[in-house]
Amino acid sequence: MTVGVLVVDDNPIVRAAVGGILAGDDAVRVLAEATNGREALDAARRLRPDVTLLDHRMPIADGLSVIGRLSQYSTVLVLTSDDHPQLIRGMLHHGARGYLVHGEFDPLELLRAVHEVARGRGWLSPVAASVAASVVRDQIDRDRVHDRRLLARSRFGLTDRESDVMGLLCQGLSNAAIARQLLLTEKTVKNHLNHVFAKLHVRSRTEAVVRWTEPE
Repeated sequence: MTVGVLVVDDNPIVRAAVGGILAGDDAVRVLAEATNGREALDAARRLRPDVTLLDHRMPIADGLSVIGRLSQYSTVLVLTSDDHPQLIRGMLHHGARGYLVHGEFDPLELLRAVHEVARGRGWLSPVAASVAASVVRDQIDRDRVHDRRLLARSRFGLTDRESDVMGLLCQGLSNAAIARQLLLTEKTVKNHLNHVFAKLHVRSRTEAVVRWTEPE
């Protein structure tokens, strides 16, 4: 199967270099080039390329602003010099199947990435893979917090705020530090802890931590 590709970059030198690499593969055909996000959307609607190689920093409309719509017409492989974690997160969140950073890949890897994303698989430069892994870790942490809150509600009858306070207490934070973390007054934190101690049937911070962390 021949993979139809749309190359999107405002730098003519980059477009020429990428086009030259793609031309070396008989199973890849460059359908068109675009110099900004608006042109990319127009070309993608008309041509429905299998893969769109998308830069980020471009005039009129940058890559992040169009990737969501662009992903409706084509599989997107980001090809850019930008390696900021927030940009990588945004591109992956809005539909990028792959993310390559200039200087982190060679011509062979670019061709492999094109074929892989055309098959629906992912392909990430090391820095992008690191960001993707952090996104997964963050989600796992959020799930754990959510699970802990559900457990606290069902097992001890704690509110979400009381669960937050208890979680920080288990990290060894003082009342003052907990107050700063949760944007509360120390008096409010102390009141929450009094309620927690009563619900856990304990009388000290140490007993509360032991009770909170013991197996059900």
